[in-house]
Parts: sequence; C-alpha cells; structure tokens
Amino acid sequence: MAASASASALQAERCLLVGVGAGPRRHRLPLRMPPPLHAPPALLLLPHRRRRRWPPAVRASPGEGGGGGGGGGGGGGLAGALEKRPVMSALTVVVMNMRVLEIGVVAWSLATAIIPAVAGFMPGLVLSRILVGIGEGVSPSAATDLIARSIPVQERSRAVAVVFGGLSFGSVLGLLFAPPIIQNLGWESVFYIFGLLGIIWCLGFQSLKEQQLRGNEDIQVIQDLGQSPSGSSDLISSSVSPKSSESSLGELMNSLKDVPWREFFKSKAVWAMIYAHFCGSWGHYTCLSWLPTFFSEELDLNLTEAAWVSVLPPLGSMIITSIAAPFADNLISNGVDTTKVRKICQTIAFLSPATFMMLSSVDLGVPPWEIVAFLTSGLALSSFALSGLYCTHQDISREYASILLGITNTVGAVPGIVGVALTGYLLDTTHSWSISLFAPSIFFYLTGTAVWLAFASSEPQEFSKSEPESS
Repeated sequence: MAASASASALQAERCLLVGVGAGPRRHRLPLRMPPPLHAPPALLLLPHRRRRRWPPAVRASPGEGGGGGGGGGGGGGLAGALEKRPVMSALTVVVMNMRVLEIGVVAWSLATAIIPAVAGFMPGLVLSRILVGIGEGVSPSAATDLIARSIPVQERSRAVAVVFGGLSFGSVLGLLFAPPIIQNLGWESVFYIFGLLGIIWCLGFQSLKEQQLRGNEDIQVIQDLGQSPSGSSDLISSSVSPKSSESSLGELMNSLKDVPWREFFKSKAVWAMIYAHFCGSWGHYTCLSWLPTFFSEELDLNLTEAAWVSVLPPLGSMIITSIAAPFADNLISNGVDTTKVRKICQTIAFLSPATFMMLSSVDLGVPPWEIVAFLTSGLALSSFALSGLYCTHQDISREYASILLGITNTVGAVPGIVGVALTGYLLDTTHSWSISLFAPSIFFYLTGTAVWLAFASSEPQEFSKSEPESS
C-alpha cells in the first residue's frame, strides 16, 4: 500500500510537464526528476520522493532556465541528503538502527505532508525538501547496518535485494496508481496520502520492534539459566538491545570521534566502492530523468506512451533482482570466493547497460520498440549491483557498514545534481542524445568496471581494533 504512493506524484509532474516538453529544446526539463539514491516497506516509500520534487505552484515554467536546469528541482532534497549522509550514518553505529529508521521515515513523511501548505512559500518549501533529504540520508544506512549485523554472508544478497528492491517495486506500483489518484483527488492528495502512509508504517514498525525486543529478552533469560537454544546466540549478539537505544549524547559524540575515517580512505576497496557508486548513479539518474524525453522525441512516442514505457525498467529490475540475488548467494554457499562473486555481479551491472546504450546510440535502423527493449534490458540488468556493490559495504565491515554506505551514497548523490544538469547542457549544445546522454554513462560504466575489477574486495578489513569478525 505504501508503495502505491511512492511514485504517484511522478505522474502529476509528468502531466505538468506536458507543456514543458512541447517548448524549445533549450527550455525543456527532464520528465523525471532525480533523487538521492535508497527495511523493505520503508524503502517502498522512497521512489515517491525520487520522482516528485516540486508541486505545480512552484515548478519552473518553460521559459525559466535552460535544459541544464533539469536537475534543479530535486536539488533541495539531494543537497540535504548529501550534506547529512556521512554524519547521519555514523549515528546508526550508536543509536539503535531501528529507531534511526523510524526517525528517518517520520521526518520525510511529515516534511512531505506539509508541502501543499508551503507550496507558495519558498523558504518553507526548501526547508521541507531539506528535511526529506535528511530522512532519506539515514534510512538506507540504518537498513544496511541491520543487515550487516544480523544476516550471514551466504544470505546477504537476498536480504539486500528484498530491502532495496522495494525501490523498484514502489516505482512500479506508484506509476500504476498515480494517474487515478491525481485525477480524482488532485495533486495535493499525493503528498497527504504519502505522508499518512509513512506514519502508518512507523506505527506498524514500532509494534514489530517491541515484539522483537520482548522476544530477545525472553531468550536472554533462557541463556542466563544456562538453557540457551541452539543458534540463538548469534541472533542476540547481532540484534540491538533496548539498552543500546539509550545512548547518551556524550556516548554519541565519543563514537563519532572513534570512527576511523582516515583508515576508510586508506583502503583501495573503499575507493573502488566510492567510484563504483558514482558511476552507477550517473547512469541511473541521467537515464531515468531523460529517457522519457528521449522516447518522446527520438522514438516518436507521445508523452503518455513515454510515461508508460518508463515503468518497464523498474519492472525489469524486480525480475532481474529475484534472479541475481539467489544466484550470488548460491555461488557463495558453494564455496566461490565472495570477492569474485561481487565482482561478477557488479561487472554485469555495469557492462550490460553500457552495451545496450552503445546499441541504442547508433543508427541500426531498428523499430522503436527494439530501442525500448535495449534500454529496458540494460537498466534492468544493472540491478545486479544489489548483489555486488551494495553487499560489499557489509562484507568488508559489519561494524561500519552503515557509515561506508553513507560515504559512497554521498558521492553517489552528486550525479543526481550534476549529471542531470550536465546532460541538459550537452543536449542544448550538441543536439545529440548519443553525446549528451549515452556517451557519459558508457564512459563511467566502463571505467567503473575497470576500477572495480582492479581494486574491489569483500575481505573483512580491520579499520579498528573493535572490528568484529565477519559472519
């Protein structure tokens, strides 16, 4: 249900952009606005904000700004998430991560719900976008930490796929349900409904969390009596106790000081993750922002058809993810080196879209539906990254997985701001989709593959003396 609202405002935005799409090229915006990239139900809600950045009251008119301004609408949320991610991710090491996840969802839900009320007041609107960015910044890292501390390596790909796969699932459902919601209830309803769904999710999550904590207390009593059930010790050691949620401010500040930031940036594997995240985000954000316009112009699809076609990549991602995650976990369970598995998956995630973009950028004389199939296949196969890059943070450090994701995710947010705008600028200058959209993405996919194969590693790294052993 929460997923239904996740991309609903995307359709409102596309309807509002019909007039924009008809204007001169230099005045056009992409038909989809970018997000910063990021527990399954919670992340189902994220695509809603990814595709809905500004209500119509404040959207730039066709005559305001150049094509490079295409990414500007999402800048507030992206900037908020970008600035806060590393520090907010550090909080997840000390504060109970389930609580951090709740706080993040509450923050972006309330900030989203108030947007219609502040639509005509720019400072209030900017503040709401920053709050959304902060909420988005902590949630993926909190979920990552929970996976890192509780899921063994041979099951990690499936856990990551379930959690982060919610982004694609939410996109599909949101795109399907958005038009009737907006048509019958108005554009404001998207923000109100989504804010309400976030609060409902938090109430349900709170109930589940309390049940888990009570269960852990019962198991602890059994352990104290010397009757520890088989296999329960790992669960208790990896889960967060109620006491851990009562960290004082002093403990929090001491923990932030104890984070081995310098050691992170001495690791070649960390730099490989940073660059891979940047490269993947470049292709992801620029394609999802500009492909509807590409379909409309180059393939002679009308805006409605282009909008419907845009649901295919996330739908394909859901299918590929359901195959890639068990594939990776089975390889690891059968004794294949974890680093090799992560390299295989990430290589598929990079070379597949690069190959299909090359085919789409040359004139092969194929019908439009084949170009759509090429690009859909490439973007869908890029979801192999959930079994590659997105598992590596947890592989190399259970203790600091959330912070490492915060670091790479911060860099990964940059293409959402710079890449989308640069694509618009290049399109204005060259009038070539091959040069403006496909060539930069292909470059980053290929160089990202080279760096990943050369330096990526899933070997546990001792960033600090307290680093626990890998699962």
